Amino acid sequence: MSTPLSIDASTGLVASARQVASPNFDARPDGVVPDLIVVHGICLPPNEFGGPWIEALFLNRLPWEQHPYFKSIEGLIASTHLLIRRDGELVQFVSFNQRAWHAGKSNYCDRERCNDFSIGIELEGADDIPYEAVQYDVLSATINALCKAYPSLSRERVVGHGDIAPGRKTDPGPAFEWRKLKTLMGAQT
Repeated sequence: MSTPLSIDASTGLVASARQVASPNFDARPDGVVPDLIVVHGICLPPNEFGGPWIEALFLNRLPWEQHPYFKSIEGLIASTHLLIRRDGELVQFVSFNQRAWHAGKSNYCDRERCNDFSIGIELEGADDIPYEAVQYDVLSATINALCKAYPSLSRERVVGHGDIAPGRKTDPGPAFEWRKLKTLMGAQT
């Protein structure tokens, strides 16, 4: 990314992100601030990229009959704070100041309900398919901007969905290069 991302902590919005408001959010518990960043991988249907399906899911508009996989997740109500598309486009669904519904049943350092205290960032991708270089660039810039806007966050408290929901989730998967992300985060500061 050539220009740093700008996050307004008072609104919880990324200035350069395309805003697509999901109805799937609520307030964080009183006094709880985000202190964890959770990286996810998502593609709908599995191993297919592009198309409107991820946004449709987060807007409760996924046509369940459109694909056999969609039938298997029928009724799922979820959201995320951000989505980073394969081409690097940044889409924001929920303000960072609200609780997005991305982690499900989860635990981090003996704290249950990670949605309460985390920010969810979805990467359009699959566990075993390499992510795009531009996605790492945008993700690292986003994490650095989040840490600047929210002092409760730290580059040391970035985990995968599989780390907080082991046995239930595996994303962002073995294709995700954690070392590359850490190197980029350090180079951008």
